[in-house]
Amino acid sequence: MKLHVYDHCPYCVRARMALGLKGIPFEMRVQLNDDEATPISMIGKKMLPILEDADGFMGESLDIVAKVDAMTGARLFERPARPEIRGWIDTWQGVVDRLVTPRTPVAVYPEFATAAARAYFTGRRERTPGRFAALIAETDALVAELAPGLAALVPLLPRPGSISMDDILLFPVLRSLSIVPEVTLPAEVAAYRDRMAAEAGIPLFEALRLAS
Repeated sequence: MKLHVYDHCPYCVRARMALGLKGIPFEMRVQLNDDEATPISMIGKKMLPILEDADGFMGESLDIVAKVDAMTGARLFERPARPEIRGWIDTWQGVVDRLVTPRTPVAVYPEFATAAARAYFTGRRERTPGRFAALIAETDALVAELAPGLAALVPLLPRPGSISMDDILLFPVLRSLSIVPEVTLPAEVAAYRDRMAAEAGIPLFEALRLAS
């Protein structure tokens, strides 16, 4: 079983989490960000993650999560995420994107190992959420804007020992923020993020940087 991903991609992290938390062995294949031909040949569009197994190819992160959940053991991800978690993500995702996106195309992530791949991402993503240099210049304001959202997340955090769809949706957002050193998470949020990284086997940005 193979999972084709971009390491930085939160949707890909969802699929990686499901496999890791269910203890299912898989081969992770990171595609260069400017490689359009490979994913198109698999599912007809440039989109990852893609699960490749005996049944063929499957895209869409939550479809992959559902398939993985049915493979072995008790179902972990059958119930929808709590509305509070979905609401928190909907409210704060825009600020997170403006902090994370301009920092993303770095060679620490294997999908950006080439200058062409980094330029491809930059050219496409500077349309939304905006020019990277301008977003970087707004860092202090964006960090201040996000701070009350992170504080509000503390009472919403999933409880230890109860893996669910809440984790599948929330952890990828917090993992993405690990590329922004200016963001200080509340202790409870940082502990949750670090615990999920360990349980799912998905390193945070600083660990990737140190290993590169």
